[in-house]
Amino acid sequence: MTRMLIPNYSKRRDLRLSRVVASGAVALGLCVYLANPLASADVDGTALVEKRCLGCHALDADHEGPRLNGVFGRRAGTVPTFEYSKALQGAKITWNAATLEKWLIDPGSVAPGTEMSFRVPKPEDRAAIIAYLKTLKP
Repeated sequence: MTRMLIPNYSKRRDLRLSRVVASGAVALGLCVYLANPLASADVDGTALVEKRCLGCHALDADHEGPRLNGVFGRRAGTVPTFEYSKALQGAKITWNAATLEKWLIDPGSVAPGTEMSFRVPKPEDRAAIIAYLKTLKP
């Protein structure tokens, strides 16, 4: 009878140890993820851009809207292969965090007469989108 208890005890101990190790690994991964303040913005920003922007825009090509690669730091209305509205052709703004923030709140307030009417109402969504756009290079 003693021989049967030892293997069962050993299996239960191994199972508990496996759970502790797995829990520790998950906790460590979560800590590393949360310690990087841009990690959540990058992930959320990527998903948000895919969901909310890529219906009209693309990263590397012009569609209904101009390409998004290189938008951060670019002067509005200057992609030579895209036909902009008169409002954006005449806008004298450069896309940075502040101008993109205003644009995503209300494009018409930034460039009255613009053809884009899409808005991003949640501040955390705008921040994530802007953080992601900042990472895109031309």
